[in-house]
Amino acid sequence: MDAFLLSNEELTNRLREVGERRYHDKHPYHIRMHDGKLSPEQLRAWVANRFYYQKNIPVKDALILSKLPSRDDRRKWIQRIIDHDGREGSEGGIEAWVRLGEACGIPRDEMLGEKHVLPAVRFAVDAYVNFCRLQPWPIAVASSLTELFAPTLVSKRIGVFLELYPWIKPEGLEYFRARLHQAPRDADHGLELVLRECKSRDDQEQAIAALSFKCDVLWALLDALSHAYPNKEVAT
Repeated sequence: MDAFLLSNEELTNRLREVGERRYHDKHPYHIRMHDGKLSPEQLRAWVANRFYYQKNIPVKDALILSKLPSRDDRRKWIQRIIDHDGREGSEGGIEAWVRLGEACGIPRDEMLGEKHVLPAVRFAVDAYVNFCRLQPWPIAVASSLTELFAPTLVSKRIGVFLELYPWIKPEGLEYFRARLHQAPRDADHGLELVLRECKSRDDQEQAIAALSFKCDVLWALLDALSHAYPNKEVAT
């Protein structure tokens, strides 16, 4: 056994430390959003650009699914794709995000046509999808573990939108409500896979680096928005 191998508890703590330091809730654009300080234009820009990330989640999950060697793990993982792509009678997360856009005043055709997606956002999301395509599946799974940090943030976001952005129609928040139970389930399974499959210290460090990379992707989205939609109060 590798004498320097992290215990499951130590690896879990290292992964959580990544979120404490690098998760996108610490980005100034995101902080302004949760402080109620984004203009309608800035918030619509966030929704429209984040849609490109949302629509690619089931794509990256399908790439990971194709590599999972265990039927049991594939049966669990495929639920992620269903959650976002939906099925007959349950439209799923992508449709829910389109409806969020509509609730914010973004026409459906503009969302689906990616009219407002910034080049830097497209580049960052495509890089994430390609990462999951090219990396060994345990490392790709590790990159998805931002779900460890999502439930608390999503719960807070529902209240923020209802209280601080009353012009958003409340029925558009269904995506966030669904993620309150989906994200913890996905995080538990993803962490279980990483702890089980990362059997050397090198594997563990790659998993930590993969999660850092994913945090960088989410941060880059907000960097792009900050540049394209600057805070009017401080713009020169």
